[in-house]
This record gives sequence, structure tokens and C-alpha cells, in this order.
Amino acid sequence: MTDLGGFRDHVAHVDLSAGDVEYRGVDDEDAKKYIGGRGLGVKYVFDAGPDVDPLGPDNRLAFMTGPLTGSQAVMSGRIAICTKSPLTGTVTDSHHGGWSGARLKWSGFDGLLFDGQSEDPVYAVVEDGEVELHDASDLWGKGVHETLELLEEEHEGAFGKNLSAMAIGPGGENEARHACIVNEDDRASGRGGTGCVMGNKGLKAVVVKSGTKMPKPADSDTFGEGARQAMQVIQESDVTAPNEGALSMYGTNVLMNITEEMDGHPTKNGQYTSSFAMNEVEGTDVEAEKISGENVRENILVDEPTCHSCPVACKKEVEVNYKHKGQDMNVRMESYEYESAWALGTNSGNDDRDSIAVMIDRCNDMGLDTIDMGNLLAMAMEMTDKGKLDDLDDGVDWGDEEHMIDLIEETGHRSSDLGDLLAKGAEGMADEMDAHDCRLDVKGQTIAAYDPRCMKGMGIGYATSNRGACHLRGYTPAAEILGIPEKVDPYEWEGKGELCATFQDLHAISDSFDICKFNAFAEGIEEYIKQYNGMTGRDLSENELMTAGERVYNLERYYNNLAGFDGSDDSLPGRFVEGDEEAIPGQRGSEGELCELAEMKEEYYSHRGWVDGVVTDETLEDLDITAGPGTGVSGSGGQAPADD
Repeated sequence: MTDLGGFRDHVAHVDLSAGDVEYRGVDDEDAKKYIGGRGLGVKYVFDAGPDVDPLGPDNRLAFMTGPLTGSQAVMSGRIAICTKSPLTGTVTDSHHGGWSGARLKWSGFDGLLFDGQSEDPVYAVVEDGEVELHDASDLWGKGVHETLELLEEEHEGAFGKNLSAMAIGPGGENEARHACIVNEDDRASGRGGTGCVMGNKGLKAVVVKSGTKMPKPADSDTFGEGARQAMQVIQESDVTAPNEGALSMYGTNVLMNITEEMDGHPTKNGQYTSSFAMNEVEGTDVEAEKISGENVRENILVDEPTCHSCPVACKKEVEVNYKHKGQDMNVRMESYEYESAWALGTNSGNDDRDSIAVMIDRCNDMGLDTIDMGNLLAMAMEMTDKGKLDDLDDGVDWGDEEHMIDLIEETGHRSSDLGDLLAKGAEGMADEMDAHDCRLDVKGQTIAAYDPRCMKGMGIGYATSNRGACHLRGYTPAAEILGIPEKVDPYEWEGKGELCATFQDLHAISDSFDICKFNAFAEGIEEYIKQYNGMTGRDLSENELMTAGERVYNLERYYNNLAGFDGSDDSLPGRFVEGDEEAIPGQRGSEGELCELAEMKEEYYSHRGWVDGVVTDETLEDLDITAGPGTGVSGSGGQAPADD
């Protein structure tokens, strides 16, 4: 049992098969080694065994808070959801903001662990340190938005005051591999198919009725100093300063024009490095500016909501009136994010700002990841061009926003041949239709809105992300675009392996605290260590905290090794990679550029101490990583395990 500050020492172990709930404390050594949030959640998933079927009763689904969640630490409103991904087969963690994490902590929990499968649909209600399962038969089949409305009415609470809820839509119920979990503020744990696992378990929603028990720091002086220092650097940053910083003014979509101008904006399923380049070659007139943060703020912005303890307010709530097939649609939703706008926009040949807002809203209601959904639509468009969908609903054309809107619904319900195909994810689509030359994914999860032909750090980041292609495991664009902590040449590959690993370890720390990643645009390890030591009562050095982040990342990699992954899976789509027969060099500002993946992997593995992408026994011993009770192994021995 843990004696650290910032923990409730209370985790619910919910057996959905039996309908039973057991309460246990948090192991003190695990809390110290893996911090909390993402790190501790992955440890719980690891202990259930890496060889489980992602869509079987033995796969564990963990809802986790961290030691700083729900506290007075800046941007401390996050929650981590960890499981084995049905999209990638890797371990995955997916986070969302708003108030879900804070309220779960205030209700008396460090985490909720769901095992088994319920025979009939249920939802969980969390209140005052207890969890109850309720019948969800009347909610099954409904979209996320209606589900949340009914839950708010049923529990006589008020979202935004004393109630929060996280739910799946038809996408999760029908096991779309990229289904996600969405809360009352349209904040989504979007990546990795967490909603698919939730649907497979028969769990429709988690409702949290919060108390007011904010975590108290063990050392209030040290914590207060760290929190004040963190707030000061956030207020002074050009990126995070409230009401004037780039994120505060335009949200994440401030990056739309920036990446377009630097020719690092994958367009038309990554066939071009910007819409400028595509227009020059094809004579089209798609403009990224039309869907940029600046355009959104000027034309459709209606509110700027924020999360627990966050002064930045990066969320941009919008309202649009859109006519779909002759029918007027009024949509108000948050938030118009960069990656969503890119995936459903320029990467799909679409620059209709309002249709993208409708699509994001449809994805939220269906419970589908906007990044994967947009990428899969773009993949289907390229497949249509190549005649690979001639016998399947006639495919879908570039920029056909009306068809795109319909296909989102059809994917959630799996109600058409093409919708069913899109629900299988990039790897499933490629396998079924012989379309591996059209996929833009790593380990089954599709890329984000940063082109590795322009930003080489993002290339090694996508390839080595433990949850499949991801910009948030190691956000090297901070240095390559924004110059944080210092500016590096985005086209230079040397040094990017080490840079990426450092960012990966640092983000593993913030995800385990669990605080917003955007704090890293201002805060650093100095602010982190003061807040963490102050809250927990520990006396870690900065190096020891960085080692904890490294341990979390290596535990995830070890899990993946045991699940059958090695360095051959640390790949990139061929069109991005130097020497690949499918390579498409960068255009305009990045003309002739390709990603030197092999060289960066060698540098990265050397820095990590891995052998061909596999964690060695020496590294496991150095980081004090041991196998869990469900793994049935003692070490990987520095060689790749056999495939499952």
C-alpha cells in the first residue's frame, strides 16, 4: 500500500464477467517506479499479460489518474486509459482532458481496472470511493451525445458542476478498431481503439459523481514553489500565455498555416508535402488556410472552454450551419483541432471548413478517432483512384464531403460494405483489398499531421512510438517547428534519435503525472520535479525522475517485444522513406527530401541500449523492470520473441 502523497491508495478491480467489484490499494514500489497515470496503468495492463487477445475477456482496460491529477498543479485535468490495442496489437494509452480525471480523483480513486466481459450491456457509476454497475440495455445503440444526455438526466447531476461521464458510441459497440471514448465535453481518448475494447467488454459508459477531495501535497512549500514557477513560465511563453499565446488564441490549429508554409503538411494521403505542391502539380485549388486556426477564430468560434486548472484554454468551440443533402444541419461542438482538421481536410482533398466541423461532431457521436477516420477516408480515396474499390460501393472521391459525412455514420454502424471496411483500420483495409501501397500507418495506427520528409524527428518518432504512429509520444516538432527547448534543423537527421528518445521519456513523465502535454511548451524538468516531490513527499533528483520516464517507455517496449514486435515493426510508409521503391520525395521547400529512417533507427537503438528494437536483459536490470504475474516470462534475453 502506498504512503505517497497525491494517491488515494484506492483502485477498483471490476470483474465484468461476474459483476463483482474489489477494492485494493496501490503497491508502493510500483507507484514509485512508474509514477502513476500512464506508467502505472501500463504496469497494470502488463501484469495482465502481453499475450492476451485485445478483444478477449483477459484484456485489461485501465482508467488511471496520476499523483498530480485534480490538484492545483497547472493543467492537471487529464486521465489515462490503458489497454492492449485491437488496432495495433501493442500496449496503448490514450488520454483526454476536461474534468473526467479530476473528478475521478476527487471521487476517491487512483484508477478503475475493468476485466472480463459483461453478458449484457452495463455502465459504471463511481461515487464516494465505490463503483456500481447499472443496466445499460436502453443506452446500447445510441450515439455518445444522446447517451450522455440520458445519463445526466438519470443521475440528476450537472456536467460542469458535479458530474462527468465517458461513453462509447456505435463505433465501440460494433468494434470498429479505431473506436474511442468520449466525455461530456467532446474530449476523446481517441487513439488505439480504447472504445473498441470498452464495447467488447459490454461497458457503455463510466459516470463519475465527484466529491471535493482535492489531493493535498505532502510538502506544501515545495509543491507551492513548483506550481507558482510552472504558472509563471506558462504565462511568459509565446505559445501558452493566456489570452495571447498561440495555443490560447488559435488552439492546436495554429499549426495549419505553419506546417503548410514549411512544406511539412501531408496532403492527398501523403502524396504531396503541402496543398501548395498539390495545386501546382494537379491544378487544384485546395487551400489549407481555409481550415486554419486563424480562419476558425474569425468566422465560427463561439466559446473557449478550458479544463481543470488550465489558464491556456486551447479548446476552440465552434458552431456552423451546414446543408447536407438539402437538409440544414446546425452543429455546435468542441474542439476544432489541428490533426482532425488535417485528416478530414487537406489530407482528404477537402478545404470546406464547416463540413469538417460536422465530420468531427459525427466522429464524436459515433465514438471514432478523427485522425484515423480521416486518414482511412484518404486511403479509400487513393484506393478508388487505383481501382481497388471498383466493386465496393464505387469507392469515394477526393474532397467529397457529403459522402465523407455519410461514411462516418456507416463506419460507426458498419452499415455498408465500405463502412465495414473502414472500421477495420489501415492494416485491415490493406490486407483485405491488397492496398498496402495506400496505407499511411505504423503498426496499424495512422500518422498525424506532420510530414517526416520535412520533420525528420517525427519520422523516427512515428516509427518507434510504442502505440503505433503517434506525434504525442515524442513531440519533436516542439524543437523542429517552435524551437522548444531550442531550435533544430527539421531536415537534419543526425541527433534526432537521441532527441526523440528524450522527448519520449519526458512525455512519459507528464502522462504519468497526468498533466497536459502542452505544459512542455513552457515547463521543464525543474518545474516537474518540484511539483512531483512536493505532492508525493519524495526527494527525487531530476535525473532520477528522467530515469522513471525512461523506465515507463522501456516497460511499454518490453510489453510489445513479448507480444511479438521487434525492430522490423519500427517502420514508416514507403512513400516517406529513402531508398524505398514507393518513395515520393518532398516538393517545394522540402524538394527531394526523404526520411533517413535506417540511420536514425541505428542512432536511436544505440541511445536506448536496445538490440534490433528489443529491450535487452541488461537494460531491464538497469531500470529495475520485472515481469508481472500474468506474463509468464522473466526476460526477453535481448532477442525478439516468436510471433503469437
